[in-house]
Amino acid sequence: MSLNRSEKEAVVHEVTGLAAKAQTLVMAEYRGITVAGMTQLRAQARGHGVSLSVLKNTLARRAVAGSAFEVVSGLMTGPLIYGFSEDAVAAAKVVADFARTNDKLVIRGGAYGSKSLDVEGVKKLASIPTKEVLLARLCGLLKSPISRTAMVLSALAAKRSEPAAA
Repeated sequence: MSLNRSEKEAVVHEVTGLAAKAQTLVMAEYRGITVAGMTQLRAQARGHGVSLSVLKNTLARRAVAGSAFEVVSGLMTGPLIYGFSEDAVAAAKVVADFARTNDKLVIRGGAYGSKSLDVEGVKKLASIPTKEVLLARLCGLLKSPISRTAMVLSALAAKRSEPAAA
């Protein structure tokens, strides 16, 4: 179904807004995926805060023109699904995880910031732990020296309070 001019402008405006907020764009070819598979992919994406859109490539190129994602406009050919995420790794992680279990989804590339990513770049970005996991690890690293110092001081205090052995 073709869109009229005002509908196309609305789509471009909406995708421009997504691109302005997003840190990452991932593109994948979805040819041959069943409706149930696409529904499952979209549900996973919503759960991780990723906006997935099937767009006409000309509209996608217009939407990302002038943004940090303009570097991948040359890759926008064929039937593509576009994943935008505010989290740096969420879009790459959702698409790469789904591509592992469904060989019909083929990652074409992406962009992080203003840098173009090839297929391997998207997979490497997907292998980075999420922001929450990294923050938890950082808190654990910061807590470790403090808790060890407290344990040593507690053991020292216990040793000093013991009566002297004859």
